[in-house]
Amino acid sequence: MKINKLLVKTKNKNYSIFVGKDIANNLHGIFKRENINLNKCLIVVDKELPKNPCYKIINSIHSKQKKIIFFRSSEKNKNFSSVNKILDSLFRENFSREDCVIAIGGGITGDVVGFAASIYKRGIKFINIPTTLLAQVDSSVGGKTGVNNKYGKNLIGTFNQPDLVISEINFLKSLPKRELICGYAEILKHTIIANRRKFSFLEKNKNKILKLNSDIIQKAIVDSCIIKKKVIEKDERERNLRKVLNFGHTFAHSFEASLKYTKKLNHGEAVLMGMKCAIKFSQQIKCISKNDATRLIKHIDSLKTKNLKNFFKLKNIETLIKFMKNDKKNKSNKINLILLKRIGKPEINSNYSVSLIKKFLYNELN
Repeated sequence: MKINKLLVKTKNKNYSIFVGKDIANNLHGIFKRENINLNKCLIVVDKELPKNPCYKIINSIHSKQKKIIFFRSSEKNKNFSSVNKILDSLFRENFSREDCVIAIGGGITGDVVGFAASIYKRGIKFINIPTTLLAQVDSSVGGKTGVNNKYGKNLIGTFNQPDLVISEINFLKSLPKRELICGYAEILKHTIIANRRKFSFLEKNKNKILKLNSDIIQKAIVDSCIIKKKVIEKDERERNLRKVLNFGHTFAHSFEASLKYTKKLNHGEAVLMGMKCAIKFSQQIKCISKNDATRLIKHIDSLKTKNLKNFFKLKNIETLIKFMKNDKKNKSNKINLILLKRIGKPEINSNYSVSLIKKFLYNELN
């Protein structure tokens, strides 16, 4: 099966994304063609990864000096303590800026390792090998890195574009359906904000994607990466256009933070709930037509994930609002939301009063 290659061009760096099956067989050639120096590398591996595809990748990395450390991936471990462990390994082995750090794991692993790479000696080369559908279509593309703190999710971090991204589809076979839906949430988000025709493709092929039909899943990943790459090429540092990628996320991040990042709600499930809230809020203020809103909500509901009332009650509204106010997009006492005018047409830079959003959440939870 063909391996797809995408080239991301930003002001600070150009880099390639490879998407396909059995990439390990071609990894040495890819590194050579992409001019990646493997003289010395630190490989940070998600501890929970299936051993077979993981070690197939590791064994394909031919380095004169290769050090492997394991990371227990969780939102609670997405912190400075984890970053310091990676930095300690780099300093002990005296890595230079021309050496490289390789992350093999999901989005949390990539974010933590990418952040550590960006601040070690002001930047060491970073290769991301995302192993979840969510990471392959979202966090591995665009250069956002970071960790959480008590004030919210991803509030400490950098923009640090990777030097190379390798998305091996074989890793997806080990994922439970819940994790596949988590990744599908971001595929859905990208199509909702970018392209009505691609949303129609998802409506027809959702089940094939979740069943990992090889041709369909690869197309869905590539299409999603293309949408995101076009956005970040125009706005690498989220000054304006890139904010559209946060559709549903202001709500979603508040859900995750309010629950203290419990495993009862994963990021994709939070995003699905957040998008549903954003769509309903868009309809409430007459920003989107009833037909488009109904069509989108029907698709989200067909995934049969949990809803807002499974996690929150009216008494939780103040906590949710507190975290929404901490969102990075806010520049005033109002809350910035990315909404929808129609499928494929987002509304950015819109600010809404706390009282209006409180009223909306009250109606949703009542």
